[in-house]
Amino acid sequence: MATPRPSSSINAASIKLSLSYAVLLAFGSAQADDQLLQRVLVEGSRTNQLGVADAASAGVVTQAELAARTVYRPGEVLEAVPGLVVSQHSGEGKANQFYLRGFNLDHGTDLRTIVDGMPVNQRSHAHGQGWTDLNFLIPELAVRLDYRKGPYSAEEGDFASAGTASVVYANRLLQGVASVSAGQNGYRRALLADSVETQRGSLLYAVEAVHNDGPFTNPDDYRKLNAVLRYSEGYANNGFNVSLMAYQADWNSTDQIPLRAVQDGRIGRNDAIDSTDGGKAHRYSISSAWRRTADDSASKVNAYIIANQLALWSNFTYFMDDPVRGDQFAQPDRRVTSGVNASHSWHHHTESASSETTVGVQLQNDNIFNALLNTQARRTLSVTRQDHIVESSAGLYVENNTRWTAALRTVLGARLDSYRFDVRSDLAANSGKADDHLVSPSLSVIYGPWQTAEVYANIGSGFHSNDARGATIAVDPKTGLAADKVTPLVRSRGMEIGTRTAWLPGLQTSLSLYRLDFDSELVYIGDAGATEAGPPSRRHGVEFSNYYKPLKWLAVDLDLAYARARSRGALQVGHYIPGAIEGTGQLALTVDDGGPYSASLKLRYFGPRPLAEDNSVRSASSMTLNGRFGWKISKQLSLELEAFNLANRRDSAIDYYYASQLKGEAAAVEGLHFHPIESRSLRATLTRKF
Repeated sequence: MATPRPSSSINAASIKLSLSYAVLLAFGSAQADDQLLQRVLVEGSRTNQLGVADAASAGVVTQAELAARTVYRPGEVLEAVPGLVVSQHSGEGKANQFYLRGFNLDHGTDLRTIVDGMPVNQRSHAHGQGWTDLNFLIPELAVRLDYRKGPYSAEEGDFASAGTASVVYANRLLQGVASVSAGQNGYRRALLADSVETQRGSLLYAVEAVHNDGPFTNPDDYRKLNAVLRYSEGYANNGFNVSLMAYQADWNSTDQIPLRAVQDGRIGRNDAIDSTDGGKAHRYSISSAWRRTADDSASKVNAYIIANQLALWSNFTYFMDDPVRGDQFAQPDRRVTSGVNASHSWHHHTESASSETTVGVQLQNDNIFNALLNTQARRTLSVTRQDHIVESSAGLYVENNTRWTAALRTVLGARLDSYRFDVRSDLAANSGKADDHLVSPSLSVIYGPWQTAEVYANIGSGFHSNDARGATIAVDPKTGLAADKVTPLVRSRGMEIGTRTAWLPGLQTSLSLYRLDFDSELVYIGDAGATEAGPPSRRHGVEFSNYYKPLKWLAVDLDLAYARARSRGALQVGHYIPGAIEGTGQLALTVDDGGPYSASLKLRYFGPRPLAEDNSVRSASSMTLNGRFGWKISKQLSLELEAFNLANRRDSAIDYYYASQLKGEAAAVEGLHFHPIESRSLRATLTRKF
């Protein structure tokens, strides 16, 4: 007979927390918090999600796993999510490019990203819908990464159709840390972080400074200052915190370049066409979180105010529109985002079953000023459009998690979202108000009569919001022609079946098969100042994820994914979706016996993608090998060496196919444009704990 498991994900977590508290009390510790609990609970291994997760594609990445990863830039922390690829096609300060489940997610559309309870995706952004800039992330403060894929959770709303990634920050640090890093291509980093205990709580602070030039002929000259200040009282499930964060950066950009110019020797792989491209950004936030947990209920509330500002200069077509002054354009965006998330859960228990019901509300308001400008060397020449946008949303959800028997449980949810858009444009015809609402149901069935395996069936509906300017547009601001309004909220429908097993000691395996449909892939084209409505789409694929710890000192990660993405309906050109990722793979080896030395290697495969609707042009695949070596010189002092692109491959970080015109060319030329992956580079980090 199978051993009964926890009655719900919350109950399972409560049991684990209770065990952790018992251990803490046994050692006489008074500092029970996210990071300390995590250290006691996982002992450096992956958390087993049997009896906890509601889908085969959901999971948790622990602090120890995150610390063992080699990342070139902060956004690559998200590559801990199986099947997710993080890339870059511009300067270091720009938001990353994301790929997951058959999507080229651009800078974040359909990947809901959360850091410390605050949304990172920016709605109705000047450059792209769902803009996700993770450069303010400090990896050393991350104690956990929670991820889900597909629209199967009532708690997740806008941008969550492909997946959700949530980074949790620490309330306290076990030890203070001071580190300095140096590497090739002008890389420098300094970090100071610690916790100070007060009479009632704890004060955490972290300060980070970074400089990086990259391997480019025109150096990125990326300069970043970053800081976090947090006061907290109580425990992870019964307490509160208040946090201040500040980030600012400026940089030069080597954007994607035309392959034809490299092949005929006009420029090198690391050269730029327009050396004045680049950007400036800042992010300031204040946030607070409060939690209370009782025997039969739990409540949590978090609130935030975020001030974001971006100045971005780009030139992707060079001299096609303006052969004399060039095609550089600016996309300034400044906004204040405020929001509140609140939920309350009730636990119900009977002799044969248990249940948890959660009701939550999510409120968000964005006050946005953005524009599209024609520029030359960062000087404004003319205005394509300027807008003031107020975008408000309210989401209400209810979700019931019931364990009917020791082997069977269900999660049934429903979500109602309501949006209101108010656009005031410099062109009166494009001003106006719009609103929309959507109901999104979801159902998950989990069956596991075995002690070492579960099977999952998930079905649900989700959405992503479209740019507010598309909801009120009447005239294309660039051509002056009439333009059609677009649906503000676009529905997605997903289904998934999967399994998770731990049949072999030390091995955790999950397999999922999924399908995801979108009513229309509507995208605001920030570079043109207009909205394009795409046809309906369908994606289906398979994901295979493994974590194996055959020996105490050896851990192996193997993640494979394949997706097929196609447009649906009667199309004249073709059914392929340009940029849609097809195959990804990752193999990582970590060696750590608890002694003075540790090491890891990570091989990442980024498969080819169609670049045209008829599949006549495709990108090549790329493969990178990164590694790290750690040496604990003493109990408090350690040295870490990191190596990126060890094989020094000359692959592309990203590929596009479009028309551009270089200086001296008589007409525009259609062709491949690419951004190279960074050449082999080394970094060394000396860390002192105190």
